[in-house]
Amino acid sequence: MPNLLHVTDQPCLLFDWGDTLMRVFPEYRGPMCAWPRVEAIPGARETLAQLSPTFRLALATNAADSGEAEIRAALARVGLDALLEKIYCQRRVHQRKPSKEFFDFIFKDLQIVADQVIMVGDNFEADILGANQCGIRAIWYAVQHGENRQSATIQTIHSLSELPNRLTIYFPAG
Repeated sequence: MPNLLHVTDQPCLLFDWGDTLMRVFPEYRGPMCAWPRVEAIPGARETLAQLSPTFRLALATNAADSGEAEIRAALARVGLDALLEKIYCQRRVHQRKPSKEFFDFIFKDLQIVADQVIMVGDNFEADILGANQCGIRAIWYAVQHGENRQSATIQTIHSLSELPNRLTIYFPAG
């Protein structure tokens, strides 16, 4: 039987997609990869590149208009595709955040346990509370809000560039 402990040695960051890694333009419809304009959130590429040697990076989204191939195509347009190991979307998982089944699918696929996962997202209910209800600590990307919520399972950032330092609360060095 293979030893799966080595897999959990490297923690995983799950990122929401829309308005966490890539800007959503409400005037556009359909798959983001077909939009005339796409943009990464400021600091997304630099932050993911900084974190990728230490963390497994994956995307967890409720996007309804795009499957994994379309999401990867949109990410590629802004240089983020190669930085994300896995894409978990509604079409692949057949569930939505914040359901336990959505997160359980990810745990099983990544062969990882909840305490080695951090969810980063802008939707407090689906991304943050949903993750917490499944035993996942979370970082709320509250760029649209002036709020600052802190607890044992929730931290807040207002810029993606804050993320590496905020993660030391959950994963202290040494």
